[in-house]
This record gives sequence, C-alpha cells and structure tokens, in this order.
Amino acid sequence: SGRADDTITVLWSDHGYHLGDKESVIKFSLWEKACHVPLFIVAPGVTTPGSRCDETVSLIDLYPTLVELAGLPPREGLDGQSLVPLLKHPQADRAEPAVTTWLEGNHAVRSKDWRYIRYRDGSEELYDHDNDPREWTNLADSPQHAGAIDSLREKLLKMRGG
Repeated sequence: SGRADDTITVLWSDHGYHLGDKESVIKFSLWEKACHVPLFIVAPGVTTPGSRCDETVSLIDLYPTLVELAGLPPREGLDGQSLVPLLKHPQADRAEPAVTTWLEGNHAVRSKDWRYIRYRDGSEELYDHDNDPREWTNLADSPQHAGAIDSLREKLLKMRGG
C-alpha cells in the first residue's frame, strides 16, 4: 500500500496455560507461564530490524507507547510506561518492574531477575529467574534473599499506591 514507513505494527498473544506444571491445571495465576506473552513492536524510524529487548514489560505499557509513537499529547494519570526508550535502545535497562494483578489483592512484580508474588492473605513467593526460570523454589522465607524481597515489595507498594 506504500504506507509501511508510516505504520506502527504491534503483535502480541494470549498467555500460557498450566497443564500439570506446578501441580496445576489452570490458565490464570501469577506465575511466569501465565503472565509471559510474546510482544513484537515495529515502529519505522524508531526500531531497528532484528533487534530484541530482554527487559520485562507489561501490556499496560502499550497505550502510552502508542501515544508517544503517534506523536499525541501524553495523558496524565495513566498506568504503564512508554516503551519507546527500549524500542530505541533495546539493551537499555528498565527502572521499574512489570506488575500483574489477578483478582483483588493478588499481585506479582517481575523484574529482569526476580518474580515476587504477594497474595491478599499476606503470603509471598519469590523466584530467582537466573537460577530457577520455571519457578520451582520459593525463596520468600530465605533470609539471604530478604534484600530482594524488600526491594520488590517496596516497588509493589509504590506502584499500587501504598
């Protein structure tokens, strides 16, 4: 159509389904398999063909990203962050983790290396994705990981407004 240089393309899909892993047969959870989706963004003049970013992001980041890419004025009070800095520099670090919410009071915080889950009953899970990408070993009660859990807990409270 001759519009390829003016077209932003975004492709994503549905999330995974637990079929016995983690002793569950469910679609909705706060674990990696149910929260991880493919996301592809092509923005002419911004993205580099073939580039890949390994930072953890959230689908809620799509709206502010598209607003910025389209040159529209930003809106105050939106959840999510524009991904344009990562699209321009795929190796850059993202300051804030991605947050997933499932039902009331159940949240997961996913940084590049960690997943922290806090349920409404106060129970917690912490997974080290460098050493345990399938999230088999909950480290939430491990004193040696108190710093990681405190940092992620603080980010969750800040992002969720206390």
